[in-house]
Amino acid sequence: QVQLVESGGGLVQTGGSLRLSCQASGLSFSDYTMGWFRQAPGLGREFVTAISWHSTTTRYTPSVKGRFAISRDNTLNTVYLQMNSLKPDDTAVYYCAAGPKSTVVLSTANIDYWGQGTQVTVSS
Repeated sequence: QVQLVESGGGLVQTGGSLRLSCQASGLSFSDYTMGWFRQAPGLGREFVTAISWHSTTTRYTPSVKGRFAISRDNTLNTVYLQMNSLKPDDTAVYYCAAGPKSTVVLSTANIDYWGQGTQVTVSS
C-alpha cells in the first residue's frame, strides 16, 4: 500500500519560514518525480513545484520561485519543501504528490499518488 505522509505545516507570520516533509512508503521512491501542490479554500488544487528522480531538474510555479525550494533524499524516501518569505496568499493545504519519472511537468491529471495534505496558514 502506497503512503505519502506530509508533516511540518502550521501557522506562521508573514515573512516567516516553514519546512514541509513528505515520507513515502510502499513504492520505489526513485522511480517517481515528486512534487507539491496546494489548495486554498474555494479554489482548485494547483501545482507548486516538482523535482526529478535524480534531483537534477526542478520546476516551480512563478509565484513561489526564489522563495520556495524543493529537495529530496532517495535514501530516506523523503521529499522536502523549504518555504521562505511566506505570504498570506501561500495559505493552503499542501499536498505531496508522486508522478511519472519521465517528466517534471506535473499536473493533477498525471499524479499517481497523493498525500493527505498538511495545512499551512500565513497570518498578516
